[in-house]
Amino acid sequence: MIRKTFASAAAVVALIIASPAAFAETLGGALVSAYNSSGLLDQNRAVLRAADEDVASAMASLRPTLSYSANATHSPDNTGAEYWTETYSLISQLTLYQGGANKLALDASKELVLGAREDLIAAEQNVLLNAVSAYLGVRTAQEFVNLRQSNVRVLSEELRAAQDRFSVGEVTRTDVSLAEAQLASARSLLAVAQGDLIQAQEQYRVAVGTAPVSLQSAPRADVGMTQDAATEYALREHPSIVSVQHAIAAAELGVRIAQASNMPSVDLSASFTERRVDGGSFNDSTSYGVSVSGPIYAGGAISSAVRKANAQRDQARAGLHLTTLSVEQGVTNAFSNYRAAVAASEAYRQGVAAAQLAFDGVREEAAAGSRTTIDVLNAEQSLLDARANLVQANANVVLASYNILYATGLLTAEHLNLPVTQYDVIGHYNMVANAPIRSSAQGRALDRVLQALE
Repeated sequence: MIRKTFASAAAVVALIIASPAAFAETLGGALVSAYNSSGLLDQNRAVLRAADEDVASAMASLRPTLSYSANATHSPDNTGAEYWTETYSLISQLTLYQGGANKLALDASKELVLGAREDLIAAEQNVLLNAVSAYLGVRTAQEFVNLRQSNVRVLSEELRAAQDRFSVGEVTRTDVSLAEAQLASARSLLAVAQGDLIQAQEQYRVAVGTAPVSLQSAPRADVGMTQDAATEYALREHPSIVSVQHAIAAAELGVRIAQASNMPSVDLSASFTERRVDGGSFNDSTSYGVSVSGPIYAGGAISSAVRKANAQRDQARAGLHLTTLSVEQGVTNAFSNYRAAVAASEAYRQGVAAAQLAFDGVREEAAAGSRTTIDVLNAEQSLLDARANLVQANANVVLASYNILYATGLLTAEHLNLPVTQYDVIGHYNMVANAPIRSSAQGRALDRVLQALE
């Protein structure tokens, strides 16, 4: 479904970069790659095409059918003579009236198509959010590795300094051992961080479709609306809600279809038959007929079908209530998490500045002999923790901003202005909705389109 309500909202990612290589290293490039290579989107597009074909099937049920039959029968008569009887027929049938069930089935199929389109949008949101999460995961893991490597270098220097001071009697052997233990721990944590980076890179490859290369910093999403406005929009336009609304409409039509089973059915038939015996002349016959049929007693099956359809409609209505609550809660949580992430990021930024000043001061005091080695190691660990917390907090801010778009229903290629070729849901529907036969020009064009999608 084309979203126009917030088309004026600012784009949330920078997508135009001078060179293709540089573009591939941005969050925008990752989102484009994820969109173009997503198996989940391909799966949901196929589901939508199948729903389109249900409309074509329902449309075909409103049209007359034409079939043929041919048979040859060998049989003896009372004298022992044997005869071959050949019969060739053309049969046409048309349902004139079915209690409105055939037209209702067409309308229900159209509602399910609209719901499947919304499901495709929901899948698109999942693909893009997973790509954002994977991108930030690699960025965070790489920065953790950088911090651990820097920590190993600093601790290696502290160990050398402790050994030098031990050699001149300024510190004890215990100080040297403490530095050695801290360095060994830092190296093990570096190995863990490197392993986490490999896992994050693999997750990125799965989510985006390519291996990460020198990922640049990711900007926050420009939400462009307040929490109240986002909630109002989500309750009206979120794909999960709109999909359930179409499911309810289809279920209500399903009740009427089930009720129509009690109505009579009127069918028109016509046939043309040629028949000959033992290669003789053909005898032609033509027949026309109208038949009326309807149920009198079906063992309670029709009433059961009506009750079942009513229950399915009630299930869909209850699902809308639950989905509405979930979407509203999702928007509230997304804004709350974003505000918390921003506050935490600012606090950790101040913490890093304070930890840096503390570390510099402790190291200078240790050089003057007023601080011990353990004091320096503790200050270094505090600084490392503060920097790691800031890295994670910054990533949380960016992810939380995209989660707001996701919760609102706006994390789509269209809203982000991603330079991708979007799947033409209306174009495919228009090609199949009239149920073209394969030998027609439209049918041949449709086959070419489907072959290109394989």
